[in-house]
Amino acid sequence: MADANSTRAKIRTSLFCLWVIAVVAPLCPLAGSAIPLEDPASAVSVTNLETFGTAGKEGTLYPDHETVLFQHKGTGCVTHMWFGGDWPGYDRTRIRFYVDGETKASIDMELFLGHGIGWGDASAPWGSARMGKTGHPSGLYNTYRIPFGKSIRVTGQLGAGVGKRQVFWWIIRGVENLPVFLGNLRLPPNARLHLQVRENVELKPLQMFDICQAPGAGALYQVTLSVASKNFNFLEAVLRAYLDGAHEALLLSSGTEDYFLGTYYFNRGMYHLPIAGLTHKEQDADGTCRFSAYRFHEDDPIIFQKGFRLAWRNGEEKDGKPYGSPQHSRATSYVWLYEW
Repeated sequence: MADANSTRAKIRTSLFCLWVIAVVAPLCPLAGSAIPLEDPASAVSVTNLETFGTAGKEGTLYPDHETVLFQHKGTGCVTHMWFGGDWPGYDRTRIRFYVDGETKASIDMELFLGHGIGWGDASAPWGSARMGKTGHPSGLYNTYRIPFGKSIRVTGQLGAGVGKRQVFWWIIRGVENLPVFLGNLRLPPNARLHLQVRENVELKPLQMFDICQAPGAGALYQVTLSVASKNFNFLEAVLRAYLDGAHEALLLSSGTEDYFLGTYYFNRGMYHLPIAGLTHKEQDADGTCRFSAYRFHEDDPIIFQKGFRLAWRNGEEKDGKPYGSPQHSRATSYVWLYEW
């Protein structure tokens, strides 16, 4: 009798499992899905992945034309870069990325600002998993994920004001068929990393400044801001994000320094964290106040579906009354976006 009861129990269990598969799973997708992995990269099959890359030793950069540092055909993702060299104006060296046959580079950066550093700041060593600076003026590295579908071409050129050719070192590496993640979010195959630059924009007190605009779908990746003024009251500015054509802003901070995770005008000096960092702050003898900082949004995603606008302001006010006495300022911004 016990054997008969055991057999009936096994049959009922099997029928219940079949019912779950046939009926419940289609109605509740989570019932039939795998438990999300803690590390999303571990969900990627390695069978079709292949590493590519190069290194350049004592190559030459020129002031009047670009030097090709690396080029590759196929589908993949750049995962690592390092740059070396030493000359006055090294920080302004231009690195350009031409993705999928572009004639105008979708990423065109000065070397230091492309790593979150303004005003040629000499501080080193510092670093995180995403980027850092191990010497001066060189030893800059990053692990930005730059995806491409057909080809990638990377070039270098001397920055403005450097008139003679210079010796340059570099490493560029990546992986074919590697998908891109933003934190735990796997991005679409057509996602591409773009850089929007606003350079040396003159701003009146309390003037709004659109540091980025995008028309379609995507995600904010990184923001670098570099500003000079006659005082630090510009740090009162709130960063405003306008998502999907909204007229009302999503407030990203109560002031500029807390957007970059600082406090009270960065009263403890410079810092370099995985998510954000203050890379320069000083007041010159003539009273000019300068700062630069970076902020990543990998684990703090800001996603948009139908357009995006990011605005900074030269100072701030409440009920018509300014905070402090903001002055005319000069600002440069680098905003990195994944768009698809």
